[in-house]
Order: sequence, then C-alpha cells, then structure tokens
Amino acid sequence: MSLSAGVRDSPLTVQGVLQAERLGCYLTASEQPFTHVFSSDLQRAAKTAEALLLAQTNNDGSAPVTVRQLPVLREQDFGFYEGKPFYTRQRDSEKSGKEAHRSRHQDEPGFQDVESKESMSTRTNAFVAEHLSPLFRGLVFEQPPIVVIVSHGIILSHLWRSILAMFSKHTVTLAPGLSVGSGGVTPLEYLGGWSNTGYLELDISYPILSSQAESTPNDVAYPLTPEKAKEENPFTLPASSRLVIRTVNGKEHLRGLKRARGVGSSQHDEGQRKIESFFKKTKTG
Repeated sequence: MSLSAGVRDSPLTVQGVLQAERLGCYLTASEQPFTHVFSSDLQRAAKTAEALLLAQTNNDGSAPVTVRQLPVLREQDFGFYEGKPFYTRQRDSEKSGKEAHRSRHQDEPGFQDVESKESMSTRTNAFVAEHLSPLFRGLVFEQPPIVVIVSHGIILSHLWRSILAMFSKHTVTLAPGLSVGSGGVTPLEYLGGWSNTGYLELDISYPILSSQAESTPNDVAYPLTPEKAKEENPFTLPASSRLVIRTVNGKEHLRGLKRARGVGSSQHDEGQRKIESFFKKTKTG
C-alpha cells in the first residue's frame, strides 16, 4: 500500500541504505571532498547525507565536514493526508480522489490541507538566500566549494527553480550530450522526476569575478517577470556567473544493484551486520 509521506519522519529502508552507500562511493571516486553538506532534518534524508559523508572519512575516522540538517529542506507537508493511503479518482467524478476527499472534509475541525506550491517556493528561496548564495556570491576561492544538498523529490523541484532564478537566462547551459526541458519560454524549469538517490550535478563558475559585480535583475529561465523574480529571490549572483547542468537524475551508481529480496522495503537496522562482515579475515599477530 502506498502512503503519503511528506513530513512524516519515515526511516530509510534497507534498499535505501544500499543506494545511499553506492552514491557515496561513486561521488567520492569522481569528485573532490565535500566542503558543505546540507540535508532535510527528516531521518531518511539525514541518514542518506551521513552515508555520503561516510565514504569520505579521513584516515583517523573523522569526516571532512558535518551535515547541516535544516527543517526548511523538508518534503512537502501533506497535512491531513500524512501517512494515509493515496485517494483514487472515482469513475463518475471529474475530481481527483484527493480533491473529492478535500471537498467532503475541509470544513471539519482539525483538517489541514496540503502545503501549497507558494509555501514550498518560499522555503527554497529562503534556503538559497541564507545558505547557498553566500557561498558563491562575489567571492574568490582557491578551491571552489563542493556543495551537497540532500532533500526530497517534490521540494527538490522547487529548490531547482530557486537555484535557476539566481542566474541570467543566457548564462545557463547544458553539458554536451545532455538534453532536458520541453522547449518554449522556460525550457529548464522542469527537469522531470527524481529516482531514489538520483542526483542533479551543477557547475557554477565566474569568468569575471568582483565583489562589487552588479547582479542583474532576473532575466532567467524562470516564469517570472524580472521585478517579481528579484522580489522573490533577491540573492542573484553576479552577471558574470555561469551555470552548467552536468547531470540530471544521475543513476550511474545504481548499475548492477539488485533489490534486496524480501527485505528491501524493510526498515534499516543500524545494528545489523552485513553478510560480507562474516567472511572478513581477522588479523593475526
């Protein structure tokens, strides 16, 4: 049975842990050490972020950075529908199952509706303004920051649009061979759905850097007027900034990973040993 799990603090499954460990090893082999790691404070995201860091532990067992868990990165709040089955459309109704249920119960005491798109956009804009933009805005780095953000499928789509709003429209490009978007005025606004541990890889660069560089009003690949975009996301980056989309919903780390039979959807037990540990040779003096 599929249940609505937005802010419901559901744990990682056994399969989810395997996927997170795979992603951690993959990123560690292909990227420089992380400089900043942000995650939702819901345990399924926080544990995933910790698994990514585990792959980058130093020789002394310490991690290069710590995970900053933030409520602002939580999934959409499904309100009354948290932990409840999805409501299906009735054959004789033009309304969706959720819409029909809402119309019947919205006036009842204690009813809480699903979090709006506007609310989610406000949250992701706040994250960009407070945590992400300051890392890149008008600063020169000997080594550019390597930032990891671990969150949830629906809110990540809003976060992407908040990030996109930091750049002028003609400074956002796709890596060679990558094709996303559906054309029209906002070809990059919607990147599609997210697989479990599917990742978006972005490169931010500055051909000309200046702490005094003027930020352009948002002539962005984002369906807002420049005035409205600037009002909603005032922390645009300098006009010389460039954004390259390298990977969308990357799943290379999942190649060859088979679903754990019978236990894949079970809650992960951190105290449980992996089968490989029973076959490791012990050191002898």
